[in-house]
Formats: sequence, structure tokens, C-alpha cells
Amino acid sequence: MDTQYRLTPEQKQQFEQDGFVIVKGLFGADEIERLKANFMEMHAGGPIAGCFEPVPVEQAGGDILKAYPRMMHPHRVNRMAFEYMLDARVMSVLAELFGEEPLAAQSMFYFKPPGARGQALHQDNFYLKIEPGTCIAAWTAVDPADEENGGMFVARGSHREPIYCPQQADPAVSFTKDYVELPAGMELVQARMEAGDVLFFNGSVIHGSQPNTSRDRFRRSFICHYAGVSTTRAGRFYSPMYRADGTAVTIEDNPDGGPCGAEHEKQHGPH
Repeated sequence: MDTQYRLTPEQKQQFEQDGFVIVKGLFGADEIERLKANFMEMHAGGPIAGCFEPVPVEQAGGDILKAYPRMMHPHRVNRMAFEYMLDARVMSVLAELFGEEPLAAQSMFYFKPPGARGQALHQDNFYLKIEPGTCIAAWTAVDPADEENGGMFVARGSHREPIYCPQQADPAVSFTKDYVELPAGMELVQARMEAGDVLFFNGSVIHGSQPNTSRDRFRRSFICHYAGVSTTRAGRFYSPMYRADGTAVTIEDNPDGGPCGAEHEKQHGPH
């Protein structure tokens, strides 16, 4: 996993214009299979403190996400997650998009099995609180993702919007509590992806997903967030960050409560 990737002028233009771009086939089929097997093995191993707390399906009370919760910061406990987070192709794309050296701030893994709720529309830099500038997400499809199994929606051009204070999301369709209303005239785009595709999007982009209504298809994804090397402050959950060579970088905590104030963070926690 040491191959560089160069964006085309068209890809750069799309990111600048829309706030997001899908790089097709950035990871090969064998790499995705290894990543999938790694996380399914981690899940089979049971709870990991500070990462995820699954319960047996029979104890989930009908909420399949209690049996398959998202993993938070798996790079802190799993070598393969750390290596994929710092993959040279991903980091080279990010260097072009940031216009400077990228730093890895966070990793997550979503299982999203059939019947799982989606995630209401939100903005990532509301949580990461990167200053100056914003974060960029690299959302890797581990399974094909589309309308049926709860693939991602992104709001074209919403990277030009400010960070909003969220409203309360509908718990019947979203497993998270925050919801950002789509501004008038804004268009939601379904990000249809194949396994190995990577969706890069700006930290102000409004995005989310619907429930997985398929009968037997997971919508697994490996998601990492990054900041530029000029970052001086970030939310308290995202330090240390890492350079491409794995060197840790300590970032000052950002005490700014943002558009909702500090109480919202206490109630809702990290992204």
C-alpha cells in the first residue's frame, strides 16, 4: 500500500466546485477483502474498551446497531486500521486537496447491517473543530453502497455553508441525535459506490444516509478524518494526529463551543 495517486484536473475541479469527489477503485479488491476480514474478526472478538461495545443479537432488543455499533478510533487498537488510515494513495490525494501535508485525526468503521438505521444530515467539522480551515473525510466503501443499503448522500455545494447548530434528529431513522436542515435550493446527491471507491469531502459538507432496507446486504465503510499540517486547534477527542510516516503530532484542544455552545458537546459527545 505504497502507491501514490494523482488527481486529474477534473477531479480537483469537482472537489472545489461541489465539495466532494469520488475516486473510483483507489483500493483493490484484495485490499478491501483484507480490511473487511480484519474488522469482522475484531467484531467477533467482542467489546474493545474505548472503541466499541457490541451486545449479542438476542440482547439487542430489535436494534441491530446494538449488535453492530460503529467502531471509534480503531487505529488506536488495531495495526491494519492504522496502516489503512495512513495509506500513501489516500494521503497523496489529501495533500492535493489541502494544498499542504495532511494529518490523520480519526478513524471509524461502520458495519451497517440490514435493518440498521441511517445517520441524519450533519457536518463533520462541527465535531472535529479544526482551526484554521476545516477537515476532510476519506470515506472508503467496503461493500457496494447505494440507495437500498443506505449509501451516502452529500449536499452539492454545501462546503460553502457555515457550520450550523443541529436540530434533534428523528430516532426512528437516525442512530445519531444531530440533524442539519438542508438549506433552500441545495441538492442532495446519492453517492453510489463500489467496494474500494473512496469519497473525499470537505468538513462543512452536509451529508448523511438513510436506513439499510436491503434484506441481506451490509454497507460496511472505513472512514477517516484528516486536517492540514497548519492546524493549530482541534476538538479534544482528535489528538494526537499522525503524519504519513506514522509520527504522532499533538494538537492543542479547541475550547470553542461552536454554534451550539459547550453544553451540546457534553450531551452528544464526539462524532
